[in-house]
Amino acid sequence: MISRRRLLLAASAPLALAGCDRLGFGPPRPRFRSIDITGVGYARDFRLKDPSGQERTLADFKGKVVAVFFGFTQCPDVCPTSLTELTQVKQALGPDGDRLQGVFITVDPERDTPPILKEYMAHFDPSFVALRGTPEETAAVAKEFKVYYAKVPGKTPDTYTMDHTAGVYLFDPAGQVRLFARHGQGADALVHDIRELLRTAG
Repeated sequence: MISRRRLLLAASAPLALAGCDRLGFGPPRPRFRSIDITGVGYARDFRLKDPSGQERTLADFKGKVVAVFFGFTQCPDVCPTSLTELTQVKQALGPDGDRLQGVFITVDPERDTPPILKEYMAHFDPSFVALRGTPEETAAVAKEFKVYYAKVPGKTPDTYTMDHTAGVYLFDPAGQVRLFARHGQGADALVHDIRELLRTAG
């Protein structure tokens, strides 16, 4: 028969461990500068084609921190600024830069053809991947990521622009969404958060 003393000791063990963690004896919790969205029920995956026609999902980049950004190639400011920032982040990471995977998902598949996407990404970093879907697939992945986008008419049918959510989703090396980095947050904050994701991944 288990004694009352043993039952009390067994029950108090998890509390003691939790207390040690709070007091700083456990592994330090990462302090992110982006919005921590760990455990949310959205932004779980994508299934779209790259410019070569190959279907890509998050599983293709396992072991890397994946930075997912939605935009379009004719974007005048936000998109090129964000992609330039990601290339700066990769460089600032040094040897760990190879463990960062940039993924650009177009919200303008009508104009962003595979050749255009390939050329566009080459201006930033050849290792970054551009993805494109049908209008229906684009709508589905935007819904999965809670990304807003809408066509804004221009002077002619071909000169429209696109309103869209600006920001970067960061996935850890295990393929779990962890952070949302707001546009304008800066490269230093991204470098810090990506280092934390890599550090905690081991």
